[in-house]
Amino acid sequence: MSGRLKVTIRDVARAAGVSVTSVSRHLNGRISLPGPTASKIEQAASRLGYQPNAIARRLTRGRSETLGLITSDIAYPLFAAIASASEQEAARHGYNLLMFNSRNVAENELAFLGRIEDRQVDGVLLLTNHPDDGRLVKKINRTGGVVLMDEDVPGARAPRLFAENAAGAMMAVRHLIEQGHRRIGVIAGPRGLLSTTERLAGFRQALEAAEIAPNDELVVHCDYDEGPASGAFAALLALPEPPTAVFTCGDMLALGAMRAARRAGIRIPRDVSLVSFDDIGHADLLSPALTTVRQSPAEFGRRGVALLLDLIAGRKTDTVTERIGVELVVRASVASPLAGMRAPSDRNTVSMPPGADAAREESNEIRLSTRT
Repeated sequence: MSGRLKVTIRDVARAAGVSVTSVSRHLNGRISLPGPTASKIEQAASRLGYQPNAIARRLTRGRSETLGLITSDIAYPLFAAIASASEQEAARHGYNLLMFNSRNVAENELAFLGRIEDRQVDGVLLLTNHPDDGRLVKKINRTGGVVLMDEDVPGARAPRLFAENAAGAMMAVRHLIEQGHRRIGVIAGPRGLLSTTERLAGFRQALEAAEIAPNDELVVHCDYDEGPASGAFAALLALPEPPTAVFTCGDMLALGAMRAARRAGIRIPRDVSLVSFDDIGHADLLSPALTTVRQSPAEFGRRGVALLLDLIAGRKTDTVTERIGVELVVRASVASPLAGMRAPSDRNTVSMPPGADAAREESNEIRLSTRT
C-alpha cells in the first residue's frame, strides 16, 4: 500500500497547523474560514495527496448522494428504457442510481424501500406493477422520499408521474373507429392497476363518442406479458362474433397477440387490426409495423428524477401529480375491416397477393399527439 493512501485528515490538520474539526468542516463545505487558514488546509491536502473518504463525507452531510429505482421487471422494454434515462438524469445532477428488479413481488419492493430508512439511498423512484394489499402504502408513508411512476399506490403520500393514459387510449380507439371498426376487442392489464383503469376508461369514452355500445365480452384482462396475452387474443378470436380490431393496453400484450395470430394463420391487419400502447423500441420493425401510443421513457426519467430531487430538497410536496404527454404513432397494423370481410371459419385459410405485407409496411408514420 502506498503512503498516499495512508494520509488521513489528522495528517492534513497537523501539516496546516489547525484542528481536525476545522479541516473536516472546511473540506465538507460546512464552515467559512479566513482566506489564509483555508489556503493552508488546501495546500496541505494537495501536498500530502489527501483523498477524502467519500462514504464518510456523505454520512457527515446526512446524504448518500444515491437515488434508488425499483422496477417490476427490468426485462420489460419500457421499464428498461425508463431506468436508463433515469440513471443518465441522476448522473447529470451528481447522483448515483441504484437499480433494483423486484420481479413484481411486494416483499422485494418493501425490502428495498427500507434502504431509505437505512440512508443507503436518499429517495426512490417506484415502478410497481401490481395492486397494493396495504403494505406498500404504509411503508411509503413511513419512509417518505418516494416518487410513484407509471402505476399508482392509492393513499400513498408521494408525488406521482403518469402518462396521459385515458387520452392515449381514446386516440388509439378513435383511429380504429375512423377506419370503420365497430366491434373492437381489448386485451387489458390486471384489474386494479391505474394503467388498466384509465386506458379502459379512454376506450369506453371513444366508443361512447361514436355511439357504439360497450360489450363486456370483448374485454379480456391478463398480466402484462406475452404468454397470457396470446391466450387472451385467442379467446377473443374464438367468440361466435369475433372483433375486427383489438386494442392492447401495452406493447408486450400486442406482441403476444401477434404471436397467437401468426400461429393461427390470422393476418394483421387484413383479418384483424391491432393498435397498442407504449411504443417500445423496434415496434416499427415488427411485421406489420405496430400502430401504438407513444409514451416517452426519456421524459419519465428526466421528470421523475427532477420530482424526486425536489421532494428530497423540500421544493415539492407529496401531493403533486404530473402527466407525460402521449402521441399516436400510425404505422401498418390497422386497416379497414372490409379488407378481410369473410366468415370466421375462413380465418385460418388466408391467402394474400405477393408483396402485399411489404407494401403496407412501407407506409410513413403519422403522429397524433396530446402535447400542446
